Amino acid sequence: MNKSDLKRDYYMLKGPLAKKGYDWWWHSFTGYNKKTGEAKPFFIEYFTCNPALAEEEPVLGQLPENQKAGKKPSYFMMKVGSWGKNPKQIHNFYSMKYFDCPDNELNIRIGDCSLTETHMKGFCRVSQEEAEEHPEYMSDAGDMMWDLEIDKQITFNVGYGANSLFRKLNSFEMFWHAEGIKTQYKGTVWLDGEEYEVIPEKSYGYADKNWGGDFTSPWLWISSCNLTSLKTGKKLNNSAFEAGGGRPKAFGIEIPRKLLIGFYYEGTMYEYNFARFWNRVKIDFDFEEGEDVNTWHIDASNKNSRMEMVLYCKRDEMMLFNYEAPDGQKRHNRLWNGGNGWGEIKLYKKDGTLIDHVKMENAGCEYGEYDDE
Repeated sequence: MNKSDLKRDYYMLKGPLAKKGYDWWWHSFTGYNKKTGEAKPFFIEYFTCNPALAEEEPVLGQLPENQKAGKKPSYFMMKVGSWGKNPKQIHNFYSMKYFDCPDNELNIRIGDCSLTETHMKGFCRVSQEEAEEHPEYMSDAGDMMWDLEIDKQITFNVGYGANSLFRKLNSFEMFWHAEGIKTQYKGTVWLDGEEYEVIPEKSYGYADKNWGGDFTSPWLWISSCNLTSLKTGKKLNNSAFEAGGGRPKAFGIEIPRKLLIGFYYEGTMYEYNFARFWNRVKIDFDFEEGEDVNTWHIDASNKNSRMEMVLYCKRDEMMLFNYEAPDGQKRHNRLWNGGNGWGEIKLYKKDGTLIDHVKMENAGCEYGEYDDE
């Protein structure tokens, strides 16, 4: 399904999720150093947690005195950074009392930061001293400023699993909507004093959102809209690949090792979505942590087609992402996340005819399992 649904991009922390919930808007793209022309992948995430527990100051769940007092986290977190050489994540926190977003459109304003469907800007800084003295920030040192236009071109709509009834019932622990599996960004990013230009046709961008009461383990995400046919050598300009999931929980019941996969190939959506059981979907996936390179494999089939995907990302260009769950626990301590993945997809008709063999570049990629698994 490639139907746009902007309602799924609205702010969702109402009802029970206001006291035990997160909602975040994620953006990733490639920019080019103004001086050297070197490509660098970036991410910008607007993250909200437990608004109903807000105090005057942000409540950080990893702060020992908050843990002793049994306080759950409550804050708006601006999470930004870059992959590639010297990857880093920078976190700034604000009280949810100062967070502003209407009910009927995406229009976030807090501090110097803002986000709508078509534009985002902001600033984030953590000094070396702050990063060392405040482990509860879960942050590296650095500063980043951005001012970007957003043009979401291809949507992966996961269907009824995130529809308004299921949202009302909070039936899943983690909801997902990818409004822009191909998104073009335009503008400027400054990272640690260096200026980067973001050029729409070469931004290879992605935008989605997640919300819910907890995360999933395993947690997998792969996305690329920089795709080239190895059969014809042509760029696939109306295509994007997207996979996400792990082990969703529906109404408290675990559904083991499931992914949602959408491969939008030149105008046709090849979808492998476990929720559409009538399509006879089968999916196998695995992840190998290597010494130099991390590797993902996915094999998927439905009643009409099948695909094989392999993806690689250099370990030293990735980082271990830091999040805490709304209950204050940090269970993901090995959540690999990168933005420089490369690989291949083979797409077949059900009878084995090869539709295309596709090269994938500038891929966002993630994998992690909870410590106790």
